[in-house]
Amino acid sequence: MAKTQTPGSTAFLQTLVAEAEAVQQFAELLKLEQTSLSSGNTDELPAFAAHKVKLAVHLNTLSTQRNASLAAQGFDADRAGIEAWCAKHPDEKDVAAAWSRILSLAGEARELNRLNGELIQIRMQYNAKALEALQGGKNSLALYGPDGQSTTTGNTRINDAV
Repeated sequence: MAKTQTPGSTAFLQTLVAEAEAVQQFAELLKLEQTSLSSGNTDELPAFAAHKVKLAVHLNTLSTQRNASLAAQGFDADRAGIEAWCAKHPDEKDVAAAWSRILSLAGEARELNRLNGELIQIRMQYNAKALEALQGGKNSLALYGPDGQSTTTGNTRINDAV
C-alpha cells in the first residue's frame, strides 16, 4: 500500500477496503443463490435472504462510516465526494483502487441480483401454472367439489343412469 499522507486517510482507506470486501461477499452470496435457483433448490432461499439482510446492514454501516469520513474532511457524502477526494489526493492510489473495486463489485452484484430476480419470477410463474393445473384451471370441468356435491352447471353433469 502507498504511504498515506492525509490525516484520516488511513481510516478512510480501511473503511473502503472493508466495504469492498463486504460487497464481494454479497456478490458471492448472490452467485450461490443463483446456483440454487437454477437447480430448483428453493429450500435454501430463506437462509440466503437472512444472510443478505445481515450483509446489507453491514454495508450500510460501512457506507455511513465512509460518508462521515468524507463529510469530516469537507467533501460531499456521496460518489461525487469520493471522486473529489481522490482528485484532491492523487497520491492516495490505494483509496482510488479500493473505490474502483467497490464500483466494479457493486455493478457485478447489481447484475447478479437482476438475474436472480428473473429466475425467481420464472420459478413463481412455473409454480403458479403448476398450482393452476393441480386446481383444475379456470376452464376445466369440475364435476364434484370437496363436499362430494356436484359443482357443475348446465349440461355438463354425469348421468347416474349410465
